[in-house]
Formats: sequence, structure tokens, C-alpha cells
Amino acid sequence: MTERQLPLAFPHTPRLSEADFLRSPANAEALEFLGNTGAWPQRRLVLWGPKGVGKTHLLHIWARNHGAGIVAAPSLDQPFWPEGPTAVDDIDQAPSEPALLHLLNAAAEAGHALLLTARLPPGRIRAGLPDLASRLRAAAAVEIGPADDAFLAELLARLLAERQLPVTPPLQSWLLTRLPRTSGAIQEAVARLDRAALAAGSGVTRTLALEALADLFDGDLPPRPTSPSQARGAFG
Repeated sequence: MTERQLPLAFPHTPRLSEADFLRSPANAEALEFLGNTGAWPQRRLVLWGPKGVGKTHLLHIWARNHGAGIVAAPSLDQPFWPEGPTAVDDIDQAPSEPALLHLLNAAAEAGHALLLTARLPPGRIRAGLPDLASRLRAAAAVEIGPADDAFLAELLARLLAERQLPVTPPLQSWLLTRLPRTSGAIQEAVARLDRAALAAGSGVTRTLALEALADLFDGDLPPRPTSPSQARGAFG
């Protein structure tokens, strides 16, 4: 008897090129600011907004266009001396306030442009060091707002294509009516569908989506299928 081979999950690497970035009214102001680094007060800018709105994507685009180094703030536990323009992702998750403050001061003294991202506006980031809190409050900040329906539909289709995960247009529309209207929820849903389809060794159906995404769906869910014919559903 042949032993069953388990499918291997390969890590998904997001595409962070400029060509892959989805523009929308929600990120228009951020794009305008990123295109005019010389106008940033104190040569410092904070992009903020919830998870999944494109902050990290924009940070990588800006870093490539300006030859900037990239620092993941969650790993910033020691003083860091920037050697040129620098992009710092997720500053509200930095483990060391002194290290973050040192980076802000060192970049300012050297005249290096500094792009920062956070989930909260900089004035609302809790900082125990008064100097750090003061510098964050003084930083220019641009919010990336909530996405509209057209953006979310395009994002869903693109993320599915990146993972080579075939999902019919009717099923995509069905998902969009039930998922929270945030980019982060769309990204989480696609990741879950990918894992679930791989584990099941099948394509994405409405039944599989109900099982994989039940806790993400908004509102009341339709009853679970009780027969094979029901299980196939309209989008099977």
C-alpha cells in the first residue's frame, strides 16, 4: 500500500514592488508625501493606519527609490546609527525606547530622511521617555485610511493570483460580502484559504471557506450543508 504524502506548505513572500502596489483614494495622500521627501518637516514622516493598508509596501517602495536602509522596529533593541536615508517599520512595536530615540536623534543630526510606520498616530503611541514622546508628537504624520469596495475586490483577486489559488469570481464576490471591509481581513482570509485548500488537497469551495473563515465572517452565516448536493452549493 502506498503511503499518503502530506502536502508541504511553502512560505508566501509578499510582492512589494511599485508595480504591485494598489493605488486608491485611501493612500493618495501618502503617495503624494512620499513623492516629495524634501518637504518633510525635520526630514521625518510617519505613515500610520491599521494592519494591511499597505504601510510596509510603501516603506519598501520608498526605500528602493531613495537607497534607504530598512529597519524592522521589533528588532531594534540596541542603538542603531543610520548611514543614510532610513525606513523603520512598526515603530509602535520597538522593544527599546532608548534605541528608537537614539535612531531618531542620530538621523536628525546627520540630516538623513527618516520614514516611519505605525498602527497608531505618533501622538498616541505610548512612550515612557519624555524626549521620545515629544519627537513622535512633533513628527509629520499621514494616515492611510480604510479601503473602498473596489480596492478590496482588486486586492482579493491579486492575493489569490499571487498564491496561484483559483477561486471563481462568484465565490470571490460571496467572500467580499461576508468578510470585514479591511485589507488586513482580506489578507488573513487568503492565507487561511491557501492553507485549508492545501490541507484538503482540493480547490476552494464555499464549504471550505465556511470552515476556514467562520470566525472572520460578518453577520449571520448560512446553515452548514448537510448533504453532498448542498455541500457543492452555487460556487462549488
